[in-house]
Amino acid sequence: MAGEFPVPELTEVDLGTVLSALADAHRREVVVELFRGDGTERACSSFPLPIAKSTRTHHWKVLRQAGLVRQRDAGNGTFVRLRRDEFDARFPGLLDVVAGIS
Repeated sequence: MAGEFPVPELTEVDLGTVLSALADAHRREVVVELFRGDGTERACSSFPLPIAKSTRTHHWKVLRQAGLVRQRDAGNGTFVRLRRDEFDARFPGLLDVVAGIS
């Protein structure tokens, strides 16, 4: 089944949930890479995470549920993109701090 995975509305996202998602080094690495990218989506398999596929799947789910990313299934793979503009509107400056910009 191809399509976009469900994500919470940003107004429903809790800062504690976001911080919990970002507490994991692998998830934080993904967010930073997406933050420093050009804003387009990336194949989930393109991230050099030294973890099992099932663990990767768990990390994508945590990032989605925290409201940080959008993910879609294209049939031949899954793709992810950071909800940067939406997220910056809800939690101004947080992603800058996470990425080490501020």
